[in-house]
Amino acid sequence: MKFIVTKTNIFKTLSHLQSIVSKKNTLPILSNILIEAENNTLTLSATDMDISIKETMACNIIDPGSTTLNAQMIFDIIKKLPDTSEIEFISNDGKILTIRSNVSKFSLSCLPKDEFPIIETKTNNSKKITVKSQTIFNLINKTRFAISNEETRYFLNGLYFNISSNENSSNLTFVGTDGHRLATSSAFLNISIDEIPGVIIPKKTINELSKLLSENHDNIEIDISSSKIIFYIDKLILISKLIDGNFPDYTRVIPKNNNNDLMVNREDLLSAVDRVSTIANEKSPSIKFKLLENLINLSSINSENSTATEDIKAKYNGNEIEIGFNSRYVMDILDNLEEKEIKISFNDNSNPIIIQEKIESDNIYVLMPMRV
Repeated sequence: MKFIVTKTNIFKTLSHLQSIVSKKNTLPILSNILIEAENNTLTLSATDMDISIKETMACNIIDPGSTTLNAQMIFDIIKKLPDTSEIEFISNDGKILTIRSNVSKFSLSCLPKDEFPIIETKTNNSKKITVKSQTIFNLINKTRFAISNEETRYFLNGLYFNISSNENSSNLTFVGTDGHRLATSSAFLNISIDEIPGVIIPKKTINELSKLLSENHDNIEIDISSSKIIFYIDKLILISKLIDGNFPDYTRVIPKNNNNDLMVNREDLLSAVDRVSTIANEKSPSIKFKLLENLINLSSINSENSTATEDIKAKYNGNEIEIGFNSRYVMDILDNLEEKEIKISFNDNSNPIIIQEKIESDNIYVLMPMRV
């Protein structure tokens, strides 16, 4: 095998692959990337058996061939070469790969291609959709902060994704929850596409997808089956297993009788919550909201009896309510809203609240109260 490639081309692909390779593999081959060179196309692949990436690029292939190489090692080597480098890769027997660039030369041990897992891109009984990458990017970044890290509730360790349709339009919805807060975000499409029953996309896949889509691609194709989801992003393919479980009926969690509406400046509230929660700690992460006429009184007390209070102007003429929340959860939600003014809907001091933008929004956030 012999090929020549520029640093600019290969380093971007290596950065995509390197992030999914686990550093603590019991199988040495899973620490490697697969390199395949043929027909003037270079294909690089990586997998951790749950998520896989394959990416192709045009390349000057002198002798076709394939091998596998430690992902971290090749990433570190290419990273340290000059940005304008042309890099030559040579392997005569598949056991040693030589990398040359100007006066630099590296000879690296390889593992045979046959040991590398087959990355299957075929699906059975799947449904495909094409959508703008920015749409998916926005949906997942409005919801992924609420994904649970609690492994015993594995079905919450990802985002729920479904598509509902009628004759002329469709709705794409992503939902994340950890049982304490819920985030939903939907996008309306002026086309009718096949309805897709809800699936749960793992958190690691969501995080990798967010990074890939941040590079401003145009349209992406999504291929969904009962056990696997595949994203086609330009010359890159991201393949992921789905979480096998039942996501809770999130629509039942969204309160229907929260009639005490409060309007407040988002940045003012975020800054005030941040200041008042300065004294909070892991044992006492709570902050208390006391709702008065056109006023919110925020207060916090920690386990050492240190206190903080602050008043914020708001538009409110509902019932007087005192209710506590985890301050970090409040700030996470406020960070994901964009409008200047937001609406918070309350029922009483023991039921969840709804937070959303004042203007009718497709982003709905639900937050459970906590004792203070």
